Amino acid sequence: MTTGWITDRDIPVEELVDDDTLLVRAELPGIDPEKDVEIIVSDNMLHLRAQRRQDVRVIEDNGLARQEFHYGSFSRSIPLPAGAEEDDIEAHYRDGILEVRLPVDMTKWSSRTIPVEPG
Repeated sequence: MTTGWITDRDIPVEELVDDDTLLVRAELPGIDPEKDVEIIVSDNMLHLRAQRRQDVRVIEDNGLARQEFHYGSFSRSIPLPAGAEEDDIEAHYRDGILEVRLPVDMTKWSSRTIPVEPG
């Protein structure tokens, strides 16, 4: 299930619902989660913001032959599914991956099949 959208400087994510829990895994290597990550829930959206700072000392001391790392601000907004319980959100960061979990009341989900007509 993909519910978010991606643009040039967005955070790559994986989303899945597992055992009545929405799990969002965000790829954020090289950041300090306590200083450089912000998680906000508002209007049925999960907003992730992060910043990766460049070590200027390395550039000045060693020179820079190539730079392919992305520095600066990154963000991602993900619509929350029906039944998402925003008050019980948890977040953990390990090995460059931010995991955000929140319970989802699956009884509030609904779906229907849309017929496709030829022509």
